[in-house]
Amino acid sequence: MSQKANYIDETEIDASLDDRPDDAAVDEAVANLAENGFDVTVVDSAAEALETIQSQIPAGASVMNGHSTTLEEIGFTEYLSDGDHEWESLPDQIWSIDDDAERQAARRESQTADYFLGGVNAIAQTGELVAADRSGSRIGAYPFAAGNVVIVSGVNKIVEDLDAAFDRLESVAYPLENERAKDAYGVESAIAKQLVFRQELEEGRTSVVLVREQLGY
Repeated sequence: MSQKANYIDETEIDASLDDRPDDAAVDEAVANLAENGFDVTVVDSAAEALETIQSQIPAGASVMNGHSTTLEEIGFTEYLSDGDHEWESLPDQIWSIDDDAERQAARRESQTADYFLGGVNAIAQTGELVAADRSGSRIGAYPFAAGNVVIVSGVNKIVEDLDAAFDRLESVAYPLENERAKDAYGVESAIAKQLVFRQELEEGRTSVVLVREQLGY
């Protein structure tokens, strides 16, 4: 499990962009996200976040997730593979494929899952979501490919505006993810593919679950 505690001592980050905001900042972010078309649910704990997700995804849905420390921390990743649900778990299918080319093709196809879950690297109080990947395997589903998207984030990722969101990506999320990537894959990460999710125009498609805890990168 790629918890922040495993890497924070080895990594220099801008801690001012990883604080828990006050209630006014959270309220402003929620209001502006809603104005931009995102369905927002605010919960108090990781356990409540998992319960919220469980209630949102219907039986029979195909479910895929991008790598997310936050999803690990709330217990979703383990629940998707081992839990008592009636979903089609695409990660389990993908990682059971031995052939590299077939597995990569299945990963691409999984971007069109009924429900794709993941995190973001920053949330601007002005109502935008900012995320980046080395490969794009997470953020590729967010703008269009997936039927429904569920973003889970700790409130520590809320920052003042879009400029601060980019700063958080560079000075908090990337250094920590780089250490995780070197540990997990033996390669450095990169902000190679970046998404600014400004609006959701399809009603009900994209949900944001905000947790009043300090979670993820």
